[in-house]
Amino acid sequence: MSSVYEAAGGGEGMVRLARAWHERVMADEVVSHAFMHGFREDHAERLAAYWAEALGGPPGYTATYGDESQVVRLHSGNGLHDEMNVRAVACFDAALDDVGLEDPVKGVLHDYFAWATTNSMYQFHEDAGDVPEGLVMTRWSWEGRVG
Repeated sequence: MSSVYEAAGGGEGMVRLARAWHERVMADEVVSHAFMHGFREDHAERLAAYWAEALGGPPGYTATYGDESQVVRLHSGNGLHDEMNVRAVACFDAALDDVGLEDPVKGVLHDYFAWATTNSMYQFHEDAGDVPEGLVMTRWSWEGRVG
């Protein structure tokens, strides 16, 4: 069986999904708050590379942009924001529909994103300085979290 990454359309599929999600969150009055201080012009491509690596694709994110500690640090220190998390996942689910993904890959991608949003990217909500060096990117397969 192919990886989740391949089933979702490979690199091009990840970029389409990242762009669709980004468009959705920028239109959401709550989630867009996370981007109020701006974002990188290549945000969707960086996000796609991150998702690709986590879902069984090439190690493009860590080879080019940074490690897991840096990613988690970017998402940390923003306090509790459960409503934002719920809405970000809803935007992701809508983006899955926007790009035409169907089950079983759609369900696996939902599970991955919901887990990452409420766990690895949310565990240091009090202070980004609490994020330790050397975190390892969580990998996801058809069966869920790997390792």
